[in-house]
Amino acid sequence: MNVDISSALLERGGEPPARAPQQTPARIASDAQAIAVAQRLAHDFAQDAALRDRERRLPWDELDAFVASGLWAITVPREFGGPGVNSGTLAEVTATIAAADGSLGQIPQNHFYALEVLRVGGSEEQKRFFYDRVLAGERFGNALAEIGHKDFVRRTRLSRDAQGWRIDGRKFYCTGALYAHWIPTLVVSEEAGRDVTYLVFVPRAADGVTITDDWDGFGQRVTGSGSVQFDGVRVEQEWIVPFQTSFERATTIGPLAQIIHAAIDLGQARGAFDAGLRFVRERSRPWIDAKVERAADDPLTIAQFGDLSARLSAAEALVRRAGRFVDAAQAAPNEQSVAEASIAVAEARALTTTISLDAGSRLFELAGTAATLDGLGLDRFWRNARTHTLHDPVRWKYHAIGNFYLNDALPPRHGAL
Repeated sequence: MNVDISSALLERGGEPPARAPQQTPARIASDAQAIAVAQRLAHDFAQDAALRDRERRLPWDELDAFVASGLWAITVPREFGGPGVNSGTLAEVTATIAAADGSLGQIPQNHFYALEVLRVGGSEEQKRFFYDRVLAGERFGNALAEIGHKDFVRRTRLSRDAQGWRIDGRKFYCTGALYAHWIPTLVVSEEAGRDVTYLVFVPRAADGVTITDDWDGFGQRVTGSGSVQFDGVRVEQEWIVPFQTSFERATTIGPLAQIIHAAIDLGQARGAFDAGLRFVRERSRPWIDAKVERAADDPLTIAQFGDLSARLSAAEALVRRAGRFVDAAQAAPNEQSVAEASIAVAEARALTTTISLDAGSRLFELAGTAATLDGLGLDRFWRNARTHTLHDPVRWKYHAIGNFYLNDALPPRHGAL
């Protein structure tokens, strides 16, 4: 394809979204720096996290700071000007932010997913253009899922007429689309009598794109996970990236997506655990039968925190281990390496799911009735974990793991494992 992608895309994409990048992001130079920057941001994000959740206050300023830090560009490969951090670092950055604010931890998940789809299936021209956009501070959202039907058939269509390519359809669970400059959209196109799937990078400001902030889940309240409607939206061929073919061979799109989900749940567990520690130390009253002066000296409470800490450490170790498997599969993708990465990530997700829910629930058991006061917002940890862990069912993680070890069955290749 002999076109000047940089000029063609900018001219045809129209004006950028109303909320253009506020400044050129910093450049992250190393994995260690990425983690340190995430820790600093998490401290700031935690201050008003309960307020944002309670008032459903959209985190525009926080997202600007998040992007300006350079963290949204950490998976851009080194050969394209990014730091190309390893998968374990991406997971740790995600968990660190999610511990402070679960919504802020999830918003960039599909941004990184789209970058992996681009890395695996995009042309060199597409990679150069879109990586440059990310390095300049632009955000990707998503329009992948559809609701209202019992099957998984995708009904958002990419078609061609005399004027060129167009998209028609409706999506839901579009996390981050509200805040995005580009909306990577999963579409089907009829080719030679069969449907073929693509990921199209649609400009947020394109004519015919309507975003409705109608996400009203009881958790992850400010992720912007609402609806996107496409009515005859004109797109250019240069924005269309192969998707289906990337799952017809062994690639790391699925494991990379899933390790980020595991990290979000890990962060929720950390946040709930730390909140429980603080509350019991500072505010809880000991149970009368413990015969101690401080709740933190109650032997049964101590044992419960010990149990949570051990399982939280185990979940952290599994996420780090999964990151090494994903890195190995990215470096040398084949049937076996990608399957091993998928299983390692499934093991991590199984444990991060259970510890995030348990930590959020036991926070109240150990902290006591005073912890339920609405103004504290401590229920957000469980609500966020319960909402996010429904992304795909953990029971199928156990099935994939068992089938792999017992029957040498390779796991399915899709973005939900």
